[in-house]
Amino acid sequence: MRDSVFKKTGRKQQMWLYSIAVLFCADFVFYGYTPSHKRLQSLREAKTQQSRLIATAAAQSKELPALRTRLKNVERIVEHYDRYVPPEESSGVFLQEIARIMTEHHLADQVVVPGTNVESDGIRCIPVHIDCQGSLKDIFSFFCDLQTMDRLVRIEKVSLQNDKDFTGHVGMEMNAVIFYRPQAGRDATRVAAGSIGS
Repeated sequence: MRDSVFKKTGRKQQMWLYSIAVLFCADFVFYGYTPSHKRLQSLREAKTQQSRLIATAAAQSKELPALRTRLKNVERIVEHYDRYVPPEESSGVFLQEIARIMTEHHLADQVVVPGTNVESDGIRCIPVHIDCQGSLKDIFSFFCDLQTMDRLVRIEKVSLQNDKDFTGHVGMEMNAVIFYRPQAGRDATRVAAGSIGS
């Protein structure tokens, strides 16, 4: 009888031990391992996001010097707006200046043809088509001089073609746009004429 009682109490103790062990395991899994695993996963994701952010910042920091240079150029142009975008009557002088620079650099078969004026937000522009022939060195010297001029010029398209006779000369075609300010007197006259006509 004692043996059966001991066996029953031994089994009960074993059952209690098993259930306590299962509870400890469940407690460890639900309150220890799972939250730690989730925290570890969120830390890994945060680390990945931080690495991406650092890589983006590093890439953007490499672009900063170029952006600063562009900003300085824009500030220089805005500061000297009157010089870079002169009044309307100076456009002919500027086209003559382009022809003079082309002659200086020994560029032959010069053609400088202004197009039709276009106006937008108080600024007018003239598309200009330029053709010439010369050596590559002379053509690039022409572009260097054109770049240093105190005038805002936007180069839209440049095409170079080798000479068919293989003389070492290159034919250049360029489409550019020059900007100028309309004359205040002409605009006032137009406004006055418009009000008289109505």
